[in-house]
Amino acid sequence: MTFPGENDNASASIFLPSAFHGEKLVEEVQAARQQLGRGGPVLAFVFVSVEWAPHLSEMLEILRREGGIDNVVGCSGGGLVGIGQEIEQAPGCTMLFLKLPATRLRRAEITSGDLEDVAKGAPLDMITGVTREDFSGWVTVANPMRLPTDLWLAAWNRDYAGLPLYGGLASSHGTEDPFLFTEEGRTDAAMLAVHFADGVRLGGVVSQGCRPIGEPYIVTRVNQNMLVTIGQRSAYEVLEEAFDSLDLADQFGAKGNIFAGLAISEYKDEFRRGDFLVRNILGGDPQAGVLAVGAFPRVGQTLQFQLRDRNAADEDLRLQCAAAQNRYGQPFAGLLFSCLGRGRSLFGDPHHDSAVVEDVFGRIPLSGFFCSGEIGPVGGQNFLHGYTAATVFFMHS
Repeated sequence: MTFPGENDNASASIFLPSAFHGEKLVEEVQAARQQLGRGGPVLAFVFVSVEWAPHLSEMLEILRREGGIDNVVGCSGGGLVGIGQEIEQAPGCTMLFLKLPATRLRRAEITSGDLEDVAKGAPLDMITGVTREDFSGWVTVANPMRLPTDLWLAAWNRDYAGLPLYGGLASSHGTEDPFLFTEEGRTDAAMLAVHFADGVRLGGVVSQGCRPIGEPYIVTRVNQNMLVTIGQRSAYEVLEEAFDSLDLADQFGAKGNIFAGLAISEYKDEFRRGDFLVRNILGGDPQAGVLAVGAFPRVGQTLQFQLRDRNAADEDLRLQCAAAQNRYGQPFAGLLFSCLGRGRSLFGDPHHDSAVVEDVFGRIPLSGFFCSGEIGPVGGQNFLHGYTAATVFFMHS
């Protein structure tokens, strides 16, 4: 076995689908530390089920003592992800260790008070200490009970325009509240974000799990989040037309699974998957002909309805992962943020999203969790998504 040197990027991951067991964790951390090689500070992304919450202090002490790890970004998850493996609503822990000796890292802990300052117009770099020119991307975990996502993402896209942000909202199962933690233990921060500069490149995939149906049309009349007319026809009529274009099998499974796809950019001759921001259809009035959607569409924006099912979700993730490999090359590690609504409930079988990543990229160190909202860029802007698999890959620069 060969090990990386002091100046090499390195990674290792741990997946423990079980209740907390200190001796087992010690063994796993020691093996991961050996895999990382000599020297260099290590950043750990750590995701745990709520059953591990009473053992956080002991877990963090093991990471410090056995792994030399004193920089931890973590949260709870209602399901956990490893290399080709996933667990849902069950006890466990998953970790990704990154040794990045040539990379400048800065971790921001953003509080509810900081977000109040942002609401008053404070620039984010005053809070994070990071200017737009300093880095190539962010990875974040956030507490959905403390984070006003619309406000925060609007400020993020304003101050860090064009720079990717990947991550997810902490989740849990049962009646427990989600939580964030660092090497010091639980934190009341609304979000933890890590920026990466030099020595490593970030690239990723945001798979919204849909395929376009019907035809693309121009939005011609709106009232806030209400689609009134599309292509000068009633929005409800255009939706019915898209539904009628499906075969009988797709129509049978389409109830509750048709969404509005809003084009991010109009500067395209042809629209494909990945060109649309997928948002829920909240309701419709066939008499008035209007549809309510989970967004604020613009007059002149291109819209195409989207169908989500297991086949579309599988195909979309595979195509996007293959395209990412062609674009970025082979990563040395990854983080997968998958929606609580995916997994067994969508695909019928376990391990789907992590298995697709393994099929395309091989057995790279991988960690992640099932989120209550996934964060990633579409069309150069960062959004909060649902029913999505957002994956960030780490490549040598």
